[in-house]
Amino acid sequence: MSWTRNVMRVNLTEGTIGNEPLNMEWAMEYLGQRGLATRYLMEEIDPKCDALGPENKLIMVTGPLTGTMASTGGRYSVVTKSPLTGTVACSNSGGFLGAEIKSAGWDMIIFEGKSPRPVYLYVEDEQAELVPAEPLWGKSVWETDEWLHKHHQDPLLRIAAVGRAAEQGNLYAAIVNDLHRAAGRSGVGTVMASKHLKAVAVRGTRGVGNLRDPQAFMKAVSAGKKVLAENEVTGAGLPQYGTQVLMNVINESGAMPTRNMREVQFEGAAEISGEAMHEPRKTDGKANLVTNAACYGCTIACGRISRMDQRHFSIKTSPKYWGASGGLEYEAAWALGSDTGIKDMEALTYANFLCNEDGIDPISFGSTVAAAMELYEEGVLTDKDTDGIKLKFGSAEALCKVAELTARGEGFGRILGMGSKRMCEKYGRPELSMTVKGQEFPAYDPRGIQGMGLGYATSNRGACHLRGYSVSSEILGAPEKTDPLSTEGKPALMKSVQDAAAVVDSTGLCAFTTFAWTLDDIAPQVDAACEGGWTSEKLLEVGERVWNLERQFNLAAGFTAKDDTLPPRMLKEAAPTGPAKGRVSDLHKMLPEYYKLRGWSEDGVPTAETRNRLGL
Repeated sequence: MSWTRNVMRVNLTEGTIGNEPLNMEWAMEYLGQRGLATRYLMEEIDPKCDALGPENKLIMVTGPLTGTMASTGGRYSVVTKSPLTGTVACSNSGGFLGAEIKSAGWDMIIFEGKSPRPVYLYVEDEQAELVPAEPLWGKSVWETDEWLHKHHQDPLLRIAAVGRAAEQGNLYAAIVNDLHRAAGRSGVGTVMASKHLKAVAVRGTRGVGNLRDPQAFMKAVSAGKKVLAENEVTGAGLPQYGTQVLMNVINESGAMPTRNMREVQFEGAAEISGEAMHEPRKTDGKANLVTNAACYGCTIACGRISRMDQRHFSIKTSPKYWGASGGLEYEAAWALGSDTGIKDMEALTYANFLCNEDGIDPISFGSTVAAAMELYEEGVLTDKDTDGIKLKFGSAEALCKVAELTARGEGFGRILGMGSKRMCEKYGRPELSMTVKGQEFPAYDPRGIQGMGLGYATSNRGACHLRGYSVSSEILGAPEKTDPLSTEGKPALMKSVQDAAAVVDSTGLCAFTTFAWTLDDIAPQVDAACEGGWTSEKLLEVGERVWNLERQFNLAAGFTAKDDTLPPRMLKEAAPTGPAKGRVSDLHKMLPEYYKLRGWSEDGVPTAETRNRLGL
């Protein structure tokens, strides 16, 4: 039984901290992390509540395999109602904080209410206290991390914090832990800051040893690690190039969103790719990439640690960026790069550093900048609106300047902090926002990868690749190859990968394991760690239950089938080049079949039969 069975409840309004038993009936139905915390959220808040009001709750939650010897077993999630979308939000993060929370003896920390003044939560095993954080308010994540380590004189303290962007109300602010790992999407950091909660600092010394069958667990874990090591993606591609291994692959497939998704291929992709990060710079002979890095317990090590060129224009007056820190991953490189038409690797690295330092989702930020660039190009935005910044596609200088403003929540940066949906509505051009349910697209154009269009439209947290990564099948051929330009079979494929993703997000494992693992690799690990008789079939049912529960949350929040759609550009403007030339997203061909396979009505509502079958 790999749960600690302990839940910490922090009432920020009253300044109290309590301990209560984990609801094990729910744990058996939802396993942990994403599923279990969503069950708590659904029970405890009104889905129609103000996401930034005290009635919303913020849940930091681990999975049953978090903190164990399972490869990648260091994940935790943040579950809340999103201020960016109004949907249920679950944002997953790696690093070391999740394992530290578990090692301190907690499955979950529930924050409710709002503190009358800035505070941070300090946890040392079973002891926890709320500490005044006025000295930290107005500081960046990096400054907060440094201050807390010095103040507590503990180099092993694990810290998650929000930056200045969240304090200023940026709607896609992240919670950053371990300096450059993040619960990055949907504005979970904005909710945290709205509660006057600046940081969570945890020191755990208990470890995680209460496995149901230790010998069977170690056998299953060893077998899983062997599969990861022998797979060409998890054993070679990701360790060497990180997620940036995808840059050239997706570009050649004609699915690289470029210049606010007007185009599907970027001429500068090779210059900002994973391969390019390895190449020595002409200026100083050093490569952008210093080394790869791993989160807790990870045998893949896809993380990037980069160092910038000290002579680059973006950091001439900022020596703090000369040191090595979290480097570009594919989603950041795409959003900050091809979507804005910029191929300056150092400028992208600088903007990404700023996103890490002040807790900003680089996907939403880059996509919002791209929309602003199109507004500027069309004359809707002028220099007066943009604080004198000439916001042109391809301008690295403009990107760096608006990144600085957005990190601080100043000037035009506050407008960008609204997200592209609200910004484009503000300037009368809503069709230029590349979003679903208010959340910006990830790095796969649905005209070139048809299944991903269905995935974006139906994702419970708005446009997202990690809610259903059909790219594995459509582009990479895992577990089997499907035609990315065909809609045939895509509803069944998407349902399958969505349910599987919900399972993985509920275990404490990383989604990247699924490049190599199926549920047949995961089930023996969960079963050996936890009571309950966990088979692949039972886990898949958990995933389906989680997906339908999230759908019910969104329906209760006011969303309908009309929200399961894509921007007009994806549905009406054909891809101009590449293998998908002349194609639009054929969402309308896939959505009715998807609803039927889900056991939903034609209006996208789970039927009574589906709810009863899943115990909802």
